[in-house]
Amino acid sequence: MFHRTASGRQLACERLEGQGPGVVFLHGFKSDMGGTKAIDLEAWCRDQGRAMLRFDLSGHGASGGLVEDFGIGDWLEDARDVIDTLAPGPQVLVGSSLGGWLALLLARAQPERWAGLVTIAAAPDFTARMQAGFTDQDRAALASEGRITRPSEYGEDYVFSRRLFEQGAENSVFGGPLRLPMPARFLQGTADADVPMKDALRLLSHAEGPDIRLALVKDADHRFSAPRELRMIREAVAELAV
Repeated sequence: MFHRTASGRQLACERLEGQGPGVVFLHGFKSDMGGTKAIDLEAWCRDQGRAMLRFDLSGHGASGGLVEDFGIGDWLEDARDVIDTLAPGPQVLVGSSLGGWLALLLARAQPERWAGLVTIAAAPDFTARMQAGFTDQDRAALASEGRITRPSEYGEDYVFSRRLFEQGAENSVFGGPLRLPMPARFLQGTADADVPMKDALRLLSHAEGPDIRLALVKDADHRFSAPRELRMIREAVAELAV
């Protein structure tokens, strides 16, 4: 199915009917709602009779547009629109990588809205981390072409646009307090080459709340999709979806 947002963007989405609190899955950069983690979690929700919503952000999967045409603010707007429309009531937010950044922003903005929060290799403010390592050539390319590219282990090269960096700065997690009154579980692999373990520790230190835990999984990489890791995701969601 497709959902048209208030700004006119077409988002591909799949909604599973069931009991609440429901589960909302937010995918990573250059990923989509059909990834291993999302499908595994949906199967678990179906077995449990639990509602779930998964969707493709603009420029991803079957949704309209190109990735480089959008930024963090656009994707945050996508998420708010589709969740408010298709997933009313308490929800457990589950965000992977970029989706973790978005989930943290949603949780910070409307803390009373969420039954719980689960992040998987969350990548808040990854644009700032990238910019800190820019070469003169990178800065010149971004200024003249409005984009830079990076090789990817997962398929086509990543394209990072000026819009992405500008909106990243406008939607910083570390730039202000991060109060999470809902129970939160941060999952992170020690062998993650995209999100260093120190970033997960920084997030744990920065977040404020009564029930926040970080689980480090030795040798798990950024995909976090091995059977033991999928089981951890299910267990984290089951703990919070009560």
